[in-house]
Amino acid sequence: MRPNKAKETVFKVTCPTLIKREWTVLSRRVVVTCSAPADGRGRGRGVAMDKVRRILVCVCKERAAPRRAQFVQSVTGHFTDSGEDEVEVSCTLEKNQFILYKGDRGRGVPLKRPAFCPIKHLSATDAAAIPLDIQQRGVDVGVAILLQTANQRVLLTRRAKELRIFPNVWVPPGGHVELDETLLGAGLRELHEETGLKLEPEQVSPTVLGLWESAFPPMLSRGLPQRHHVVVYMLLHSSLTHLQLQPSLRPSPAEVSACLWADSRLVRAIVSAVDGDDASVQLDDLPSSISVSQVSADGALTESSMPLAVFTSRAPASGPDVERVSTGTKFALELWLRSLDVPDL
Repeated sequence: MRPNKAKETVFKVTCPTLIKREWTVLSRRVVVTCSAPADGRGRGRGVAMDKVRRILVCVCKERAAPRRAQFVQSVTGHFTDSGEDEVEVSCTLEKNQFILYKGDRGRGVPLKRPAFCPIKHLSATDAAAIPLDIQQRGVDVGVAILLQTANQRVLLTRRAKELRIFPNVWVPPGGHVELDETLLGAGLRELHEETGLKLEPEQVSPTVLGLWESAFPPMLSRGLPQRHHVVVYMLLHSSLTHLQLQPSLRPSPAEVSACLWADSRLVRAIVSAVDGDDASVQLDDLPSSISVSQVSADGALTESSMPLAVFTSRAPASGPDVERVSTGTKFALELWLRSLDVPDL
């Protein structure tokens, strides 16, 4: 799905319900502008797209002119003076500007970074050692889709092992927001490109769950940062069950190596395995193996089982990464569980 460029569309998001409303500039805000990319589109895929422009984060305080956020600057840290890893912000996207700002308390969404975020812990020496071409990338904006079925399951995909960024890690479908796209349009495009599921905007009820500040590698112990993103996690409700959607799954083997429809019991176990913590995992009498759909080289799906331990693995503090659910995905899944406990108004 590509954006319709014949008519300019202004899309405003008021979190968390996406209802359109006017934006008032308050004391701090973040503005996103566009810049030519240094590499491929999506979450680390190797497809060149020199002619496609990326949306990048710019920051400004008070009413000063916005400036592009430096690669080594923490966006979360911009909104806090005391080093917290989670703050509440409001957001809007219009005319290729994704704007984060301090809105009315209780009416925004969480913006979070992990406690071990490498951008947070960069020393001046570390920052100076990052190659200039990487420093000049700025901070990218992406969108990831939590597709909730009618029987309350969400779709997770395992990134192909050949991908440069977070290979073999479980995440929701998603990727970069491109020029002239809306958040919803970008999310639906990525959902279709990665999984084959084609949904129309009028078929879903979108809600922004939260924003995640992501860096790769995810810890300084694995090397200096090469990529820096703010990921918008968007919840979409489908009127179909996972069994009704499963026949339409046509994953791209270049990007996806397996798929899983996770129910709330499995999700609770996943989010209890907090990265950077050694607390016990809440298994809730789950079976020792989980049914997944493996993706072959030609895109065909075959049913198989994987150990539950894969989905409750934590990010290693050092050494090579392991197959696991990403830290940002755990954050989004925890927000999804909370949304299940909120009655419809």
